[in-house]
Amino acid sequence: MADRYSFSLTTFSPSGKLVQIEYALNAVKQGITSLAIKSTNGIVLATEKKSSSSLIKLDDQLKIETLTPNIGCTYAGMGPDFRVLLDKSRKVSHTNYKRIYNEYPSTKILVDEIAKIMQEATQSGGVRPYGVSLLIGGFNEHDQTYLLYQVDPSGSYFPWKATAIGKNATAVKTFLEKRWNENLEIEDAIHIALLALKESVDGELTGENIELALISEPNDDMLGFKGTDMSGPRFRLLSAEEINDRLEAL
Repeated sequence: MADRYSFSLTTFSPSGKLVQIEYALNAVKQGITSLAIKSTNGIVLATEKKSSSSLIKLDDQLKIETLTPNIGCTYAGMGPDFRVLLDKSRKVSHTNYKRIYNEYPSTKILVDEIAKIMQEATQSGGVRPYGVSLLIGGFNEHDQTYLLYQVDPSGSYFPWKATAIGKNATAVKTFLEKRWNENLEIEDAIHIALLALKESVDGELTGENIELALISEPNDDMLGFKGTDMSGPRFRLLSAEEINDRLEAL
C-alpha cells in the first residue's frame, strides 16, 4: 500500500504522510555532520569537509556560507540543492529587502522566507523536496540578539540553543546537551564544537578537513573601505591556521 504513494509528492498516504519528505530527511541523515552553537556573544557554525580523493582541492568547496553580512548557514544533505537554496536566499535578502528598505532582513524573517521556498517544493507538481536541512545563525541589529534556526525539507523551522544535523547528529546532540549552558561564551562554544567534531570525524581533525565560522563582533577590517561609521560584517570564516591553533589547545 505504501508503495502506491512513495513516488507522489503531492498525495498523502493513508497514514497522513508525504513519503517523499521522509526520503528527503533520509538524505539529510546520510549527509556529513554539521553543528551550530549559540553563546552569549555569538554563534559558532562547524562542519566536516570530506572528499573522495586526495586530488580534490577542498579550498573552493565551502559548506558554510554567508547569506547577509550578519547571517550565515551550513547544511547536511545534497550539496547541489544547498547551492540552489543559497542563491535563492541571497536573492530574497537583496531584492526583497536591501533594495527596498536599505537594510537586510532579520534572521527570523530570512529563515521564514527560506522555509517558504522549501515548503513550496512539497506542494507543487513536477518537483521534489530539497534534500537538505539548514542551520542558520545570525545577529539582529534591532534588538542586539543572536538567533539560531534549523530548517528542514518540509519547510518546518525551529529555534535552537545548540544542535546538529547529518550522519552523527544524534551522538553530537547528546554531547552538546551535556556541555551547553546559558553562560557559554564564544571561545567556549568553539572549544565544544571542535570536541564534538572530534568525536564524529573519522581520522585526524585538522584545519584542512573542517570548516568553522563565527557570527560575533563586527569585523571592521573586512568592510573594504574606511571613513564611515558603518560596522563591518559579523560573519567570518576561520582560516585553517586559526583552526589548527585552537585544535592544539584542546
